[in-house]
Amino acid sequence: MQEIINGFLRFQQDVFPSRKELFKTLATGQTPKALFISCSDSRMVPELVTQREPGDLFVMRNAGNIVPSFGPEPGGVSATVEYAVAQLKVTDIVICGHSDCGAMKAVATCACLDHMPAVKHWLRYADAARMINESRNHATEIERIDGMVRENVIAQLNNIRTHPSVSLALSQGRLALHGWVYDIEAGTIDALDEATQTFVPLAEHPATQR
Repeated sequence: MQEIINGFLRFQQDVFPSRKELFKTLATGQTPKALFISCSDSRMVPELVTQREPGDLFVMRNAGNIVPSFGPEPGGVSATVEYAVAQLKVTDIVICGHSDCGAMKAVATCACLDHMPAVKHWLRYADAARMINESRNHATEIERIDGMVRENVIAQLNNIRTHPSVSLALSQGRLALHGWVYDIEAGTIDALDEATQTFVPLAEHPATQR
């Protein structure tokens, strides 16, 4: 904990003074252009990976970068999506999975989660992706997990389309959806190509979107 406190002290003493005007502007409002939905995994830092400044991204993180389909009892995820689209008017939504995802590893390998009932229930929102992934042949367990990560991104993109605010914005042509998978070791991102429904290197296909 002391390292975290020391980090804040460095921010307060060294970083904040040099960025004072930025934070003064941000103090009275925000105008992010994108909603970035990623995993809570400590190795995935959206602002670092995309090199964005404070105020640029509206970030939502949870176990497995999951977006439940819209239902009669909207929770925190639904509220965040709705606020980002209806109030902040973001123009893009990115759902970003990542390599070696613990949540997707648990789903892909049918790990026992009885000791974590909340996690077990939450990961049921990845069932569609799990069924598709299990229908395919995988040479290794690593390939099975990687396939699960990718299928989950596709499944969550399908889920987010059921949210009324998203459906409306898409129909009006003012919102675009993006599916990404970040490779921690390689520092690369593969993006879902809408035409082929396959993942391609984002660096080689920067215009790729769903």
